[in-house]
Amino acid sequence: MQLLHKCQYASFAYCNMVLVIIMYERIKALREDNDLNQKDIADVLNVSQSTYSRYESGFLDVPTEVLIALSKHYGVSVDYILGLTDK
Repeated sequence: MQLLHKCQYASFAYCNMVLVIIMYERIKALREDNDLNQKDIADVLNVSQSTYSRYESGFLDVPTEVLIALSKHYGVSVDYILGLTDK
C-alpha cells in the first residue's frame, strides 16, 4: 500500500509540473501572438520587464492577480493560461 501511495504522489507531482510548464509557454505564446514584447506586458501588469521575464521563464511564481490581469488582457480564461483547458 505504501508503494502505491508513493506512485500516486509521483504521478500527481508530474502532472502539476507539466501544467506549470504549459502555463509558462502559454503566457509567452500569448504575448508573441499579439506582437508584444516583454516590456509591453510588464507595463500592463505594472511590473518591471525583468519581473515579467522571470514569470515567463518560471523563475518566479505568477501571482493570482497577474494571472487574472493576463486573462483579461488577452481575452482568455485563467484555466487556459494554467493549461487546464485548450480554449
